Amino acid sequence: MLGYIHSFETFGTKDGPGIRFVVFMQGCPLRCLYCHNPDTWKKNGAKYMLTPLEVFQELDKVKNFVRGGITISGGEPMVQPEFVLELFKLCKENKIHTTIDTSGIFLNEKVKEVLQYTDLVLLDIKHINPEKYKELTTVPLEPTLKFMEYLAATNKPTWLRYVLLPHYTDDEKDLIEWAKYASQFKNVERVDILPFHQMAVQKWQDLGIDYQLKDIEPPTSAEKEKAETIFKSYGLPV
Repeated sequence: MLGYIHSFETFGTKDGPGIRFVVFMQGCPLRCLYCHNPDTWKKNGAKYMLTPLEVFQELDKVKNFVRGGITISGGEPMVQPEFVLELFKLCKENKIHTTIDTSGIFLNEKVKEVLQYTDLVLLDIKHINPEKYKELTTVPLEPTLKFMEYLAATNKPTWLRYVLLPHYTDDEKDLIEWAKYASQFKNVERVDILPFHQMAVQKWQDLGIDYQLKDIEPPTSAEKEKAETIFKSYGLPV
């Protein structure tokens, strides 16, 4: 079995607890307007074709300073659940902490099996309004909400992520509704508000993809504090 892989990060500090080995998988059905990895969209654009064992061996090379564990990101990791499952089985045999960074777009029996070997899920709920979610991502919101509800039902430790994008995800009413929804789940250990940035512009240009957000400024400190205050008011661990 071969995995379609975009790249590795050997000193990840923003993808779960501790210093982590991050695997960026190739392939994603979403087309988020603010995506910072548009070069991972097409599965056949992979830079590496590796077996689970070969990826584990890459992790093993840096195990002396990667004390946090492994995070599978993307792209969308659950495009390749069979590969992630076999890799995570190797990790659990070696007592390595496992994390998935996902949009929650897929929930089937194979994905549920992957989650049995997953210690932590980083779930991006990118918007709470279904119409705005689809405008932002091109896919429906409902699968992600079902995924969240499954994580809650299985008491899977979860960190929620929310990209704060001016004019798209910063409306006060939407922030309140998002916070109300997220606050009902006891398995949510943390919420990260991620400010929109323009660091992916060059990637979009190099790929010849129209980038609709080129004139959008990152959120101000006041805008970030407003979102944080709303989320905290609903008891969320921001």
